[in-house]
Amino acid sequence: MTAPLRERADSRTEGPEPAVRLDGVSKIYGQGRNGLLALDNVSLSVGQGEFVCMLGASGCGKSTLLSLVAGLDSPTAGRIGTEGRRIAMMFQEPALFPWLTVSANVEMAMRVQGVAKRERQARAAEFLEIVHLGGFGDKRPHELSGGMRQRVSLARALAQDADVLLMDEPFGALDAMTRDLLHDELERIWRERGLSVLFVTHNVREAVRLGDRVILLSSRPGRVVEDFPVTLDRPRHTDSAEVAKIAGTITGRLREEVMRHGS
Repeated sequence: MTAPLRERADSRTEGPEPAVRLDGVSKIYGQGRNGLLALDNVSLSVGQGEFVCMLGASGCGKSTLLSLVAGLDSPTAGRIGTEGRRIAMMFQEPALFPWLTVSANVEMAMRVQGVAKRERQARAAEFLEIVHLGGFGDKRPHELSGGMRQRVSLARALAQDADVLLMDEPFGALDAMTRDLLHDELERIWRERGLSVLFVTHNVREAVRLGDRVILLSSRPGRVVEDFPVTLDRPRHTDSAEVAKIAGTITGRLREEVMRHGS
């Protein structure tokens, strides 16, 4: 059995500064006796260029943790460090503006940043090519499949010129084949651009397929239970025997945790 992440994270500080680091982070919603402890003393790190997946039962605080790292909310206690790196986030749904074209959706973050129109358009076209949607810039979201809309969402995140990509179950609603194809695309983009990725999922095989490490959170309140390194060669396949074996071990540990909390 692997050592708890809280212990392992300390040993990782000898190298370069992590892209993301959480030290003793807790989050409480509400006050007093009605307060809800969502995260409890979470310490973890994501190395530069590392792909880290996070698993846990529903309601364990995975999405809360991503929101804290993204700066959409503040921790009640502890520290979150990104050392000035640019952060982009992908949500469970593409969240595209239906009245805008695909290109205009990708341009939105750049527009808020004050990037000139011509440069926005050129960069949007570049990122749509990266996600294999070249030629679709003048389409509306309703004209695209679910997988294509998620590609647009990914292009929009990349257009923010981020160093760290936070992903909250981005492929959960897709069919198995589309999800597998997007796994390939994401892995290619991650490697080519040297991104640091923190990826939340309920799918254990997806986590093993994509991650350098898989972090397991306890049921509410969310605490780090295990840190599973995944050293399989890439590219990996979701249905391979090697992925299935590691996924089986993690699933067993997840089941123990869920049963222990009666969830």
